[in-house]
Amino acid sequence: MAKLWQKNYELDSFVENFTVGNDYILDKNLVAADCLSSIAHAKMLSSVKIISKEDFDKLRQGLIQILELQSKKEFPITLADEDCHTAIENYLVEKIGESGKRIHTGRSRNDQVITALRVFGRSKIISIMETALELIESLIAMGQKYSDVPMAGRTHMQIAMPSSIGLWAMSFAEELLDCMKMLEAAYHLNNQSPLGSAASFGVPLPLDRKMSAELLGFEKVQNNVLYCNNSRGKIESMILDVLEQFMLTISKIAQELIIYSMPEFGYFSLPAKLCSGSSIMPQKKNPDVLELLRAKAATMGSYSIQIKNIIRSLPAGYNRDFQETKEPFLKGLELSHNSLGITELTISNTTVNALNLKKGFIPEIYATDASLKLVAEGMSFRDAYKEVGLNIDKLKDEDPESIIKKRTSDGTTGKLNIDIAISEKEKMEKFVFAEKNKNNKVSENLTGKIFHIA
Repeated sequence: MAKLWQKNYELDSFVENFTVGNDYILDKNLVAADCLSSIAHAKMLSSVKIISKEDFDKLRQGLIQILELQSKKEFPITLADEDCHTAIENYLVEKIGESGKRIHTGRSRNDQVITALRVFGRSKIISIMETALELIESLIAMGQKYSDVPMAGRTHMQIAMPSSIGLWAMSFAEELLDCMKMLEAAYHLNNQSPLGSAASFGVPLPLDRKMSAELLGFEKVQNNVLYCNNSRGKIESMILDVLEQFMLTISKIAQELIIYSMPEFGYFSLPAKLCSGSSIMPQKKNPDVLELLRAKAATMGSYSIQIKNIIRSLPAGYNRDFQETKEPFLKGLELSHNSLGITELTISNTTVNALNLKKGFIPEIYATDASLKLVAEGMSFRDAYKEVGLNIDKLKDEDPESIIKKRTSDGTTGKLNIDIAISEKEKMEKFVFAEKNKNNKVSENLTGKIFHIA
């Protein structure tokens, strides 16, 4: 099959392999997004009389055929095709003849690729947000169930002050809710249409960019055609930067669960079904999944850095370097999605061992409380601090349940304000639900059926 740029010569096979790379494999992810974008583009071309209504009908039916094949994983993309865009156009030409040759009118492969990435990315972000909300829900449930279960608070990994499982779980829930706000902002940046910007400079045709944007459910047209191409990689890296924030939270959760599920602590028990064994030591149940989450947080950071390093010093307009931003973007989306799901599975199946947690409450943990008790009796804090510090051995056991309930300022163990997090979660759920419906409506309006995009 001919390449989109094919003229009167053949590309050296070594050069072809080098320049195509694994794009033809990665692009299996983008087939549905590209087909929907192409239907919208063809409908717009028909509306402004650049192609006929008959051409549009043929193109639409051909693209729906590809969507059907792709839904069954039966649409092939080969090295010779280079990418899904060529494979799609070649299929159309083969099936519907001359009409297939009109699909690329008024666009470049540059804006075609960016549009497909935006449509795919939009759907994938919503899936990621759904999974993140499930993890937040599990953390809130843990916080509610164990709100009054004492847990030794630590700084520098040393015994510090009285805390609780409720405070521990809700700290991560609230952290992830802030990450969700950042991801929502990145979603809006991604949700603007580059279609019609062509190779960075537009085309001398009366394209209706607003129409194609609306057909694809974008919030707006990305206005400046040169910026459309300059934003490739930049917006993807912004998304990955936010997703790395999720992974930083996940990594901390994983590290804490690894430490506190050690027999020496026994605060948590991990489910056997999430632990692998040793090839030599029969007793082992290893927290491999948590260790991999720690490592994958670092991998996630490398994807964002990779994209930014590729685009860092590029001149304005399209450069082939952009091709190398696709793989880290797609991998980053998938990695964060899977990691959130694995973390939720772990949290929802972890057992909290209240008796072992209580053992962490040695007398020293009440040192600050003892200092503040002296302050309440009239001593200055600095003198109280010194008095207690010089008499640590005189501290006595206290009832940890009553101690954590005495902390009643906002956000402390005695006043977790879990309802605030629940309210924030519900707002985000409404946003995700609405956007998922909008995205599904795009497919339904263009094809008469909802096709899975990401």
